[in-house]
Amino acid sequence: MAAAVCTHPLDTLKIRMQTNTGKPDLLKTLVGVVRTEGVFALYSGLSASLLRQATYSTARFAVNDYIKAKLGTDKKGRTSLAKSMTAAVLGGIAGGIIGTPADITNIRMQDDGRLPVAQRRGYKNAFDGLIRISREEGFAALFRGWAPNTQRAAFMTASQIVSYDVFKAQLLSTGWFKDNILTHFSASFLAGLVATTITSPFDVLKTRIMTVPTGTYSSSMDAATKILRSEGPLAFFKGWIPSFTRLGPHTILTFIAYEKLKQFYNPSLRG
Repeated sequence: MAAAVCTHPLDTLKIRMQTNTGKPDLLKTLVGVVRTEGVFALYSGLSASLLRQATYSTARFAVNDYIKAKLGTDKKGRTSLAKSMTAAVLGGIAGGIIGTPADITNIRMQDDGRLPVAQRRGYKNAFDGLIRISREEGFAALFRGWAPNTQRAAFMTASQIVSYDVFKAQLLSTGWFKDNILTHFSASFLAGLVATTITSPFDVLKTRIMTVPTGTYSSSMDAATKILRSEGPLAFFKGWIPSFTRLGPHTILTFIAYEKLKQFYNPSLRG
């Protein structure tokens, strides 16, 4: 939750760049938002972002840990890569589905200032957005873009958690690192880099689907095809810089907090 608050402005810039069909520039996007809408516009949709974290992140980590525990470890207490991947993907799928309603509300609130005044939705907060979407567009509209969102969540969780475990294990195996905050920081930074790159295409797809009028795209594949034809392959990496700038610190804060919570509930893990 704290990570979401700290990195929300970067997420807003990422959304603005992803919905831009031209060639967006990070600095120009930042200046444009601040100049036309004010500094606080960077925090548009914060309540929905917090709700998304409370649903999406909680679900994906909880399911991941549960599945991993059920799959078991080897004689040395280690979880195989295949088991880690399975647990992470299932955790991501659960988080993606559960978090979609809050995610679509968050994205629409962040993108609202870009639209002409007559087209703005003007959600007051996360719950107002959820109620209005359900009332004005039908309950099913709360899950628009669930497919790319779930795919993104699965790849995000798998790439974050698995790469974090791999990087952490590799760092510890060198003998130069101990199981402490420096190792957690280093492993999570590298995991954030991997996760940002792998999930960027899915992120762009779900942002476009969630923000455009109903009927613009018939499916995720239709959206991907139209974006590729009109904007080229690099369009799927729009917003990569603010995405990594956001996801890097977010991943670091998330895994450091995660490690601290593990130590809190299992004192034997404390260094």
